[in-house]
Amino acid sequence: MAFDSSTGFRLPNRAIRSPDAAWVRKERWLALTPLQRQKYVPLCPDFLVELRSASDELENIQQKMQEYLENGLQLGWLIDPEMHQVEIYRLDKEVKILYSPAALSGEKILPGFVLELKEILTE
Repeated sequence: MAFDSSTGFRLPNRAIRSPDAAWVRKERWLALTPLQRQKYVPLCPDFLVELRSASDELENIQQKMQEYLENGLQLGWLIDPEMHQVEIYRLDKEVKILYSPAALSGEKILPGFVLELKEILTE
């Protein structure tokens, strides 16, 4: 199930977050009651994307990405158009930084999904 930035997630640590884009495995979504699917979804997404805007402090978004990992995130991308880089967050792994990648893969978390970055990481 895919969600945009208007969806709020209540993480296990009780923080409420709204990533720019998020995905939750269908079986996890279907396990929620209809009431839980409204307002703030009581879980952490499996996969998410945060796009840094010019007004965002990089350190603040990096802290949010770490918080997502601590609450069950499997894969996350922090895309920074200004720096032409992507930080890849994976559960139990070091953050990987890619400079000007052409595309990103959803890996095993979102098989077959590829995000082309040509329009996002422009000069």
